[in-house]
Order: sequence, then structure tokens, then C-alpha cells
Amino acid sequence: MKHIHFIGIGGISMSGIAQILLHNGVKVSGSDIRSSHLTDDLEKNGAKITIGQRAENIENPDLVVYTAAVKDDNEELMAAKEKGIKCVERAVMLGEIMKEYKTAIAVAGTHGKTTTTSMISHVLLSGETDPTIMVGGELDIIGGNLRKGGKEYFLTEACEYHRSFLEFFYKIGIILNVDADHLDYFKDIDEIIDTFSDFAKKIEKDGYLIVSNDDPNSVKAAKGATCNIITIGRHDADYVAKNIVFDAYGKAYFDIYHKGEKITDITLNVIGTHNVYNALSAFACGRILGIDTKKIKDGIESFGGTKRRFEKKGYFNNIPVIDDYAHHPTEIKATLKTASKMDINKIWCIFQPHTYTRTKALFNEFISALKYADNVIVADIYAAREKDTGLVSAKDLADKMDNAIYLPSFSEIEDYVAKNAKEGDVIITMGAGDVYKIGESLIKR
Repeated sequence: MKHIHFIGIGGISMSGIAQILLHNGVKVSGSDIRSSHLTDDLEKNGAKITIGQRAENIENPDLVVYTAAVKDDNEELMAAKEKGIKCVERAVMLGEIMKEYKTAIAVAGTHGKTTTTSMISHVLLSGETDPTIMVGGELDIIGGNLRKGGKEYFLTEACEYHRSFLEFFYKIGIILNVDADHLDYFKDIDEIIDTFSDFAKKIEKDGYLIVSNDDPNSVKAAKGATCNIITIGRHDADYVAKNIVFDAYGKAYFDIYHKGEKITDITLNVIGTHNVYNALSAFACGRILGIDTKKIKDGIESFGGTKRRFEKKGYFNNIPVIDDYAHHPTEIKATLKTASKMDINKIWCIFQPHTYTRTKALFNEFISALKYADNVIVADIYAAREKDTGLVSAKDLADKMDNAIYLPSFSEIEDYVAKNAKEGDVIITMGAGDVYKIGESLIKR
């Protein structure tokens, strides 16, 4: 196809797909509701970008690609359909691109996709391969969210929302964990497990599925797979992490055993127990690809994190300010437990709930997870793709916790934390919305 138009081209995945197509000589146009450095980069590479979504933006392309967030009443989508132009969802387009590569790797799981994809990126580059990489965050080693490489390896995250990853084509699949999330779309955890099971079944017999033996839901999802199954975990698995020790900053040192034999040791440059599991998955992936063990180790150890994943932003009055994307109770608990391993007095967590449906569906789980902070300030819910139904609020959440207060504006939150946080504490901005702005503003004071 000579010309492809993207509705919502500024999204991190959409912009990556568009960049790959530009690299392959396809004419690209697209629209979004606001400009960003991602849309600016696309324009520099030859894409025609329009801010604002209007019917006249559809100039007879051969194909229109849209995100799952685009509704049926979107002006551009309706105009394209009226003109008889073929329209496909983002995941379908990405799946078609994956077919062009000899070995595609899809990293799935409710949590840890971006981190593990980034770790594997380091492993592939350490192994002197020439991968094409799409990450759901920004990774320093590739200078952003995309690396355009050769046709041997394609590495990407695989999201379960709207069952998007079932449109993908991959030789190696990874299931990091399976948890209750996106309950605005899925009925319950059983439906989510079934969806991950379909992900596992899509892998051909000569392909590989890497799965955590320590996560019962992942084990259930893997049962129907007919491919080669590689397990990771802390006890009964193909690749086992033993003798785990954490330093004063929460970074883990551990040994990796394969079927009872010690292969190597790993010293992580990122913190938390969850990253031990992520590293095991990355290590197993590297071994499947035949990368030298020393180069796999070097790749994993060289990874220092991605933006918005326990990212150290700076200091306010000698108090470290950290930003984290955690927006699910399991992620919040992992992040706060990680912070508790640091040599600090109190944890100040500025939490911005993400979507009304998630807040309502996991209300009690959020309360339990946020107890791992000493002080919690809850900001208004970030609506994202939703509208306020009036069924749940940020204040409702704060009122149920002894260690929390609700404040309605970012400026009030900033002032409250600035007045009460003391040297020796840590401040963490947390959520998938724009809560990071509070931390950045504190640092500038």
C-alpha cells in the first residue's frame, strides 16, 4: 500500500508502526488531539500530521489504521468508511508487520511488559543482533520507543486489552503474569486467563512459550499450548533464581540455575523482586535465540530502567523524587515494597487512579496496596478513555484509608508535600496519567 493514514498517530505504539512504514517507503499521514515529541519526530521523517480529528483529514489513503480508543462516531473513521476505505485496528496492522520478520518475540503479561521488553532489547543488542524493537516506553539505548533494524528479529510488547495480542504473529511468546485488569472490557479473571490461553495456543509447535511457574494464572493459561514451554521461577522451573540478595537500594544479586546446574550470576541495575522474574524471562529468551550466556548477562546487567518505571527524577530539598507508572494494585504493591528496601524514613505516595472502571472494580485491592506507603495523597481519577459515571471518586478511596488524604488539585498536592515531607523521606508520584507533573514541579522549586 502506498499511503496509510493513522487516527491517533501520537500513541506510543501507533507512532512506532508509522515510523516503520516510513522507513519502508510508505507515505504516512495521521492525526491526533495534541502534538508531542512523537508527532514531531514523525513530521521530521516525512509524515503529514494534523492536530485535531476531522473528516477532511481523510485524503483517500489506501488504508486507515485506528487505535482501540477511537469510537465509532469518530469523524475520520466515519469518513473513511463512507468512502469505502479499508479500516483496521492498530493490532491488526502490527500483526501484519510482524509477519515480515523471521523471529518475532511478543512479551505479554498484566505487569512488567515494558521493563522485560527493554531488558530483552539490551540482550539482543549485547548479542550483536540487528533487531527491530517497539517498546511501550522510552528506552535510552535505542533513543526512544523504536529501533528500526533488520528482518531477523522483531521484538514488541503484547497487550491483552481488547484481545489485541491475538492479532499478532510470533515465534516466541512470553507470559509474565496474569492478573485481573481491564475489567471495563473483560468479564472476570477467568475470561482474562482464557484470553492469555489463546495467546499461548497461537504459537506454532516449533515456537516457544516462556512462562512463570510461580504465577498460578500463567500456568493455567499455558496448559493448552502445543509449542515448547520454558518455565522460569524461584523453585521448580527450567530457569531458577537462587541465593537472591538485595543491596541497600533494593537491587538484586542472584544466581541462575538451569535444570539444577548453575549457569551464571546476575547483578541487576533495577530494583525489586519483580525484576528478578523479568530478568529470568529475558535470560530464557536470550538462550532460546542462541545468544552467548556472557552477552545475555551483560545485556541484562546493563539495563538501568525505562522512563516512568521507578524513574529517579531528581531532588526536592534533598528528598529524592521518583516517578512510577504503576496503576494496578499489584504494581503499586511491588513499587512500594521496592521503595521500602531503600534507606529512608517515610514513603510519600502521590497516587492518581487511572480510569473509573479500574478504580471501582479493584477498589479494595487499591486500599490494601497503598497501605505500604506511610503517607498517601490521592489525586482526582485520570479518566483516559472514560467518562465520570459518579459511581466512584478519588475522595472515596482516600476516605477508606487511615494513611491517606484527598486533595483536588495538583498545586494543593504539591504545596502539602512540600510543607510536610522531610529530609530522609522519599516522594513517589504514581499512576499512568499526568501525575508525574507534580514531581517535576517540586524539583523546580
